[in-house]
Amino acid sequence: MVRPNIRSLYAYEAKELPCRAKLDANESPYPLTDWSSQKLLNRVKRVMTNRYPDPEAKELKKVVGSYFGVSSGNLLQGNGSDELISSLITTFGGPVLYPVPTFSMYGIISQALGEKGIAVPLDKSFDIDLERVLKIIRSQNPKLIFLSSPNNPTGNCFSSGKILRIIEKSKGIVVVDEAYQPFSSQRGFLPFLNDYQNLVIMRTLSKIGLAALRLGFLLAHTEIIREVNKVRLPFNVNSFSQALAVAAMKDKKGVRSSIETIIRERDLLQKEMEKIRDVTSFPSEANFILFRVKHPDSVYSLLLKKGVLVRNLHSGIKGCLRVTVGTPEENTLFLKTLKSAFTEGPLRRREV
Repeated sequence: MVRPNIRSLYAYEAKELPCRAKLDANESPYPLTDWSSQKLLNRVKRVMTNRYPDPEAKELKKVVGSYFGVSSGNLLQGNGSDELISSLITTFGGPVLYPVPTFSMYGIISQALGEKGIAVPLDKSFDIDLERVLKIIRSQNPKLIFLSSPNNPTGNCFSSGKILRIIEKSKGIVVVDEAYQPFSSQRGFLPFLNDYQNLVIMRTLSKIGLAALRLGFLLAHTEIIREVNKVRLPFNVNSFSQALAVAAMKDKKGVRSSIETIIRERDLLQKEMEKIRDVTSFPSEANFILFRVKHPDSVYSLLLKKGVLVRNLHSGIKGCLRVTVGTPEENTLFLKTLKSAFTEGPLRRREV
């Protein structure tokens, strides 16, 4: 009785493994919720658990809109970016185009909803293959194009010129997923929002210290927001998430400080990884670093054995693992363990 597109679908794997340093899920190591804050506690205490949450998340959108510099009418809240991806595909249909490797939920949700997914390989520099994408736009007219920039799992930003060309040539909706933009040196695509009717931007609070709240946002023209809102489930963002996010996001200075700390730690981590002879790390504009090693499965297992959990991407990107930027202590443990993997034990003997 299960539909064929579901039978052939593989679920997204989010494993919880015991470890000392959890560096596999691109979470922030610093929570934004300060439980010693009386203001935060008072806000949470006001939540009435016998009542449904504000279905429009009015206060939340006002605060988040101020943070992003857009009006509430240009925002739509979601239970994480995953729900927003689903709502967009439900609203506009397919085909759905996305580069690979990228965030796997674009393809998973497309298949789950019975829409055709078109996966276009990135070029050797992990940038968009513009010629190939434009050819598919002309021949298959995708209704939705998802571009994650900075891209997960490669960590780089796509060429802005290529993205703008795709937006201009597409008759469908182009979604620029800026989940990792807070960590990027580039300004992102918010300044272009008023220039293109078919541009949608996705943002999330998960990467900056509020992953437990599951909060994502669409930023788009009011016409698009109005149509996608028709398929949004009622009361999709719970009252506690709304209350905690409002309190946290009002502290713009605290948010910025947390982000800047992660950027500093990422740059330090990158420099140290470049010193390891057996490791090739790729430049990152996100809160993680992609790196290539010989015998990636063995390195992954050795790291985990020492209590360091990273993401094994070898099946999708040959020889590659991905490490999330952690606290200074977690990063030190990761580096020490990674270095030891090539200087002692079975990997060292294998090279000899």
